[in-house]
Amino acid sequence: MNADRLLRVALIVVGLIFIFGIYLLGIVWPSGWQWGYGHSHYLMMIIGVYATLGVFLLVASRNPQAHRSLIWFTVWSSVVHGAIMAEQAIRDPMETSHLMADVPALFLVAILLGVLMWRAEKAA
Repeated sequence: MNADRLLRVALIVVGLIFIFGIYLLGIVWPSGWQWGYGHSHYLMMIIGVYATLGVFLLVASRNPQAHRSLIWFTVWSSVVHGAIMAEQAIRDPMETSHLMADVPALFLVAILLGVLMWRAEKAA
């Protein structure tokens, strides 16, 4: 499979995970995916942002080269978001389970899309 095709598949998978998976993971594994103690509005705010991004990643999957800035935004914002969450999880003993859940997930998304985007741009 060529680089562009792999990138398209990855954008579809990540887009669908952003749309549906974050909510499901937040329900199934709240200590790894929901921030805050007790009732928290964070999950719904994150779902709103990431579900929207997921829809745009699905659109980008049709023609990744035309949506390069969105894909690179997803890569770099995932790195920044993951780094901030990692620092917060390390500082707060009640949030350390995030170091095994949403923090590595964001870095995985960044690495996956970053490498595939780099390969697709190089091949173009």
